[in-house]
Amino acid sequence: MSTPKPALSTPRRQAIAGRYVRLEPLTLAHAGDLFAIASAPSADALFTHLFETPPTSLQQVAEWIEKQIALSDPLFFAVIDPQTGQCLGRQAFMRIVPEHGVIEIGSILWGPGMARSRRATEALYLFARHAFDTLGYRRLEWKCNSLNLPSRRAAERFGFTYEGTFRQHMIVKGLNRDTAWFAMLDSDWQRLRQGYERWLDAANFDAAGQQKAPLGFS
Repeated sequence: MSTPKPALSTPRRQAIAGRYVRLEPLTLAHAGDLFAIASAPSADALFTHLFETPPTSLQQVAEWIEKQIALSDPLFFAVIDPQTGQCLGRQAFMRIVPEHGVIEIGSILWGPGMARSRRATEALYLFARHAFDTLGYRRLEWKCNSLNLPSRRAAERFGFTYEGTFRQHMIVKGLNRDTAWFAMLDSDWQRLRQGYERWLDAANFDAAGQQKAPLGFS
């Protein structure tokens, strides 16, 4: 069990660089790419379990971003392709409790350019590494609608442990939400980090970008 620590610092608006993606603080400059993701065919499915509904205009996205960047919790980051500078999605640190060393990754909207790619895994890894290694937090949480099977599978693939379901936890868009809770601890992170870094190593991918070995944490 992790030794309790004094209150920790909160995450700052700073870029977090990786090999396949760069995370940078969300700004209005990302509005166009995020609107393109939100208005693409079948994009409605991306919003099924988010709190907001799909935007119908670029102005709507810009107004949403303006509201978010005025907040420190949630703290939103854009996921950037370092080769093109294109915004491929967004994610947030949220429910930040520095006095307990607890932080959550949430409000994830990853576009088609993230699907089934190294980018999504690295985007999660960069947040986890920042939470544990840079900020010194004890616990990183992932929560989702219990009906959101893709999110539940992603949490398990990324090394989070399922801890239970909070029944009738919320009402979202007029519907009941039972919330599935997942978490990884600082005591898990050494093993998980090694698994991430083995998988993300360029040597693990062939010329077509296909993985040679799956993500694993043994």
